[in-house]
Amino acid sequence: MTHRPRPTRWWAELLLLGLVYAAYSGGRLLARGDVQLAVDHGLAILRFEGALGMDFERPLNRLFTDQAWLGVPADFVYASLHYLVTPAVLVWLYRRRPAHYRLARTWLVASTLLGLIGFTLMPTCPPRLLDAAHGFSDTMAQYSGYGWWGAEASAPRGMGSFTNQYAAMPSLHVGWALWCGVLLWMYGRRPLVRAFGVAYPLVTTLVVMGTANHYFFDAVAGAAVMGAGCLLARRIVFRRGPTIVSGGWDTSAGELLPAQRPSADDSPAAAR
Repeated sequence: MTHRPRPTRWWAELLLLGLVYAAYSGGRLLARGDVQLAVDHGLAILRFEGALGMDFERPLNRLFTDQAWLGVPADFVYASLHYLVTPAVLVWLYRRRPAHYRLARTWLVASTLLGLIGFTLMPTCPPRLLDAAHGFSDTMAQYSGYGWWGAEASAPRGMGSFTNQYAAMPSLHVGWALWCGVLLWMYGRRPLVRAFGVAYPLVTTLVVMGTANHYFFDAVAGAAVMGAGCLLARRIVFRRGPTIVSGGWDTSAGELLPAQRPSADDSPAAAR
């Protein structure tokens, strides 16, 4: 019978993830960079997208700016779900799909640290902070009276100085949403859960562009970072020995992500 290791104790996992998040948040502040350089990077992305006909963020931002029934919910999504859905999926994996937890957690951590490297190497001004002549409006500022955020991204009022508004490339809002979506699709049992897994990263991508917090290529970079993080996590976890590999993450040659296989931990009884 194959041994299937279970996650470490919850408090150790919480401590590890807390340390990683603290490093991530602190690193974002340290990676503020030069404002003019960030603006130049943002304009370069905008020009490149325009040349390819892929500057989708401008019409979406106009729509969200003109239609409060779209803009206000989008701001709530941007300011909250990023910080709620990701830890909820982690807890769900830990409790309900323990055989899959270690690789999923390592994937998230590795991708987040790769994103921090991106913030450091390429500080990028988001569309909402460009000169108004470029045609973008800050929906978070426009609709700030509806929520807890101020005029400085999703930070609560009075805490804007604790954020780095030029950490736009890559978009980890999109990256983390994609991580959640893949795992919910792979390991969710109910159709509604799997449907949410598909919809969540797609909606997040539209929201980050419509609120003028990210360019389309920021979203593409966020997905690419998650792909690289997945490959890195597999190398880290699988190197620890065959018991980890067999822990419900059954793979065959050429698979990018482990395929879902029946296991004792994923029986109908375990899913309850």
